[in-house]
Amino acid sequence: MTAPKKDPRERAAELRELIALHRRKYYTDDQPEISDAEYDALERELAAIETEHPDLVTPDSSTQRVGGEPSASFVNVPHRTPLLSLDNAYSEEELRAWEARLVRVIGDTARRYVVEPKIDGMSIALWYRNGVFERGLTRGNGVVGEDVTANVRTIRSIPDRLPKALPFLEVRGELFMPLTSFRELNDARQAAGLPPLANPRNAAAGSVRLLDATVTAARKLDGFFYALADVEGEPPVAAHTEALKRLTALGFRVNPANAVFDSLDEAIAGIEAIRRIRDELDYQIDGAVVKVDEIELQRKAGSTSKFPRWAVAFKYPPEQAATRVRAIGVQVGRTGALTPVAELEPVLLAGTTVSRATLHNEDEVARKDVRVGDLVVIEKAGEIIPQVLRVVVDARPADSEPFVMPDRCPACGSAVVREEGEVASRCTGAVCPAKRREALLHFASRTGMDIQGLGDALVEQLLATELVRDVADLYTLDVAVLAELPRMGKKSAANVKAELDASRSRPLHKLLFALGIRHVGDRAAKVLASSFGSVTSLEQAPQASLEAIPEIGPKTAAAVRAFFDEPQNRELISRLAAAGLRMEAAPDELAPEPPADSPFAGKTVVLTGTLSAMSRDQAKSRIEALGGRVSGTVSKKTDFVIAGEDAGSKLDKATALGVRVVDPDEFARMLAATIPGRA
Repeated sequence: MTAPKKDPRERAAELRELIALHRRKYYTDDQPEISDAEYDALERELAAIETEHPDLVTPDSSTQRVGGEPSASFVNVPHRTPLLSLDNAYSEEELRAWEARLVRVIGDTARRYVVEPKIDGMSIALWYRNGVFERGLTRGNGVVGEDVTANVRTIRSIPDRLPKALPFLEVRGELFMPLTSFRELNDARQAAGLPPLANPRNAAAGSVRLLDATVTAARKLDGFFYALADVEGEPPVAAHTEALKRLTALGFRVNPANAVFDSLDEAIAGIEAIRRIRDELDYQIDGAVVKVDEIELQRKAGSTSKFPRWAVAFKYPPEQAATRVRAIGVQVGRTGALTPVAELEPVLLAGTTVSRATLHNEDEVARKDVRVGDLVVIEKAGEIIPQVLRVVVDARPADSEPFVMPDRCPACGSAVVREEGEVASRCTGAVCPAKRREALLHFASRTGMDIQGLGDALVEQLLATELVRDVADLYTLDVAVLAELPRMGKKSAANVKAELDASRSRPLHKLLFALGIRHVGDRAAKVLASSFGSVTSLEQAPQASLEAIPEIGPKTAAAVRAFFDEPQNRELISRLAAAGLRMEAAPDELAPEPPADSPFAGKTVVLTGTLSAMSRDQAKSRIEALGGRVSGTVSKKTDFVIAGEDAGSKLDKATALGVRVVDPDEFARMLAATIPGRA
């Protein structure tokens, strides 16, 4: 029996809620839960209802809006002119319907159409003043965008200075993450036990909106530009193709696959030509854009509140395949995160044979209810990472059982924990084989035991030769053994051995950090060392006692307790103690109470820019010694920002949030005020 059709008003309200949810997941959280095709279907259904029932159109309907809301994490800046999105077409018939609507407005067909690859990335607007890059804005909601200037400056292909000192120029384009960079990033994330990013589009959007521009720089973003939105100092262009030539002359990357055609029939052939080469490109595309070339006809066609009438995006259908789940395994990443993976019957998809698909986490498996033996529909997310879209429940074997995440690590047998509010389950073992490389590098890091010379290459050799299984084994190495390793020699071996010997006397807080206890960073390690004074006291401390320590929250306390509750970890501590490492804090490590008049006591401080009087590390140490906490990000909870020379986006955000800004001179006076006899 067919289910009764929903009332249009009820269905429209339901669609608006669904669309708002998925827009937020896409634009704000950078964590989409459905495919583009599924999202577009929701919008198209809502648009059809509103067309049939105009009285149901509401101001908050997605049909009346352009993009997602701008993030509160960045300064929001109005666009000089709205940065509109494009209407979509999914078939030749819909393309011809678009042209028919265009003809009704302009009175004739366009003389020329430009076809461009539709980059699956992030829209960006760049402002230049007197030939110098001034500002980069995301689309935001189309009227107001996020100022991501500091992050855009890290993209090497974007010119800092133009060959012409035009009074003002605004160009618009699409930023993207090259597929090679995307694969490298996901390889690194999976090696670190982090879930892979879903697709290059969200990787690009997330990278542009990071609060740390140095991380954005490492992501190796790129971009293509397609519009001269505003220009002063040069005559206007008469055609879109002319604008593309000017962009190239000004130093902006313009897509070499762009082409111009004399009719829509030819443009449709051009769309198909781009589709045939999409697998050869080092960037993600999800379709092609058709634009009227003549600027005068563009003006005549105009725009709706959301789309220009003179352009349309043709979307390629996603490639999908159906196959069976042979098994569901669990991978352990280098930070201990457990990731369920579906082992599939091999199937051809988007030109490659797929036999495995990530299931991301326990919640994702439960949400889709993926089971061994299921027939599943898979798709390459961003045509890169195979993922399970849905289960064909009607084809499920009668004896199938729901997946259950193991409570012991499949790599080492240690307990698996999942913290409240997190989606990842993690191994608690400090000697887990899956975590060895990361554990050794973390242990030897500068903030940890500071063992110079023990870097990636040497750690790889030690693991490959099975000379080391865990961090305690490092202290069994001697010069003769090290010297036999490739590219070492006696001198290098002696240097490494000297560093290992020196690390035995490192302060207790360095050891606590080096052990890699979850949530125990440099600051928490210092607080724990100064509060408990020894590993033995810390090992025996109840969780309630840990939580009672200032700056140690429930998550950190639980992680510390879980670490010491694991027998393998306690055995590792015993071996480190036997190797001569310090297990107690020296008297001077037991930090005294900060001066009663300390302006930093209990305050959260952010450092930005260069301080001429001291290094960043020195400033951090002084602040912490005076009872302050140094954070890397600015928020409403920040008490003040110390801004040195060349302060960047953190200063802008502090100003936007109304956070107190302290210059270097005032910072020096605050420090001096805590020294007896100084004013």
